[in-house]
Amino acid sequence: MPSRLRARVFRAVHSRNLVYVTCWEDPAVDRQALEITPDDEVLTITSGGCNALDLLLTGARAVHAVDINPLQTALLEFRVAAIRNLDDDAVFALFGTGRSPRAREMYFDAIRGELSQAAARFWDDHLDYFDGRGWRRSFFYRGSAGAVHKTLRDYAYVVRGLGPALTSMLAAPDLETQRALYREHRVRERFASPGIRWLLSRDTLFALLGIPGSQRQEMEQHPEGTVGYALDVIETAFTRTHLAANYFWRGVLDGEYTKSCCPEYLRPHNLARLRAELLDRLRFRTASVTEYLSNGAGDISKFVLLDHMDWLGHHDPAALAGEWSAIFARARTPARVIFRSAGRRVRYLDALPVQVRGKTAPLSSLLRYDAERAAALHATDRTCIYGSFYIADLRPQA
Repeated sequence: MPSRLRARVFRAVHSRNLVYVTCWEDPAVDRQALEITPDDEVLTITSGGCNALDLLLTGARAVHAVDINPLQTALLEFRVAAIRNLDDDAVFALFGTGRSPRAREMYFDAIRGELSQAAARFWDDHLDYFDGRGWRRSFFYRGSAGAVHKTLRDYAYVVRGLGPALTSMLAAPDLETQRALYREHRVRERFASPGIRWLLSRDTLFALLGIPGSQRQEMEQHPEGTVGYALDVIETAFTRTHLAANYFWRGVLDGEYTKSCCPEYLRPHNLARLRAELLDRLRFRTASVTEYLSNGAGDISKFVLLDHMDWLGHHDPAALAGEWSAIFARARTPARVIFRSAGRRVRYLDALPVQVRGKTAPLSSLLRYDAERAAALHATDRTCIYGSFYIADLRPQA
């Protein structure tokens, strides 16, 4: 498919759908990379909203969550209202187990009244996300990315007969046992069927996962193309991370978390901290990063840009240059930015022309990268889906 048509498919999916119901960036990595202090204000792209809550737990003075997709904002609103007004077990049922027979009752009694009109309109029509019925059966398999996860999960479990192997791997007491099971059951070889190869050649599948054509092009640089990239992701996750403690992959494979394997914000002591004061430090808005920064955002010192620059860098470099100009205009000194990419090496940023204090300079001259620390933290990332991770400090400007 031509790159222009790929971009149109991606935009169509993202403009009409809730894409992510959970974040797929490891907040444990982000915490170490950002080194947040009580004086920091953090800007993050909202995505599934769970990592914005994790950032609050660092004690930052404020967290600003922005996303161009209003449905991602609506999901974060729902999370916040649920935490404020439900008890721990009810919150975990919705966002840990992914379903509750009381979801509708909880929504109308305790959640809806705190939502914006736009968010309430969406959730009035989508409470079935939590009813536990039907093919998807869990909140984790909702949103366009969740639907793909469920499809691939069922293909592995049912069609390829890997259910017993994957169940045993999730229950493995240690990584050595898990690796042995992976090899014994030939997980990579059995999953890499002609059906999977066909599926991973579809542009629509990547758009549903939130992966634009530009990122797919990066993945296609793998010697085995997108299939090899995807199989390497699975192999890395299944042989280098202990699945029993990896809530990202448990959510995909089981459609739920456990009380001992879940994001930090779902733990009782952290829910208490969020309710007591931390949620009051959260700001959320539907906007691009540039729009938000250009309209009087706070005193931002830390920026979490996820992987969205992969798309902007290829399809709208002028907008990307404008975003970085807005970051330099609004950032407090010192300031730090972290981001990810599907590629092993980001090249489109180096010569990007950025305006700072009325002068234009290539972005590479305005940033100081900590490549060694970024690579070390990237090796610990439990999602295993990204090609590279970056930590960059903004150089002081005269």
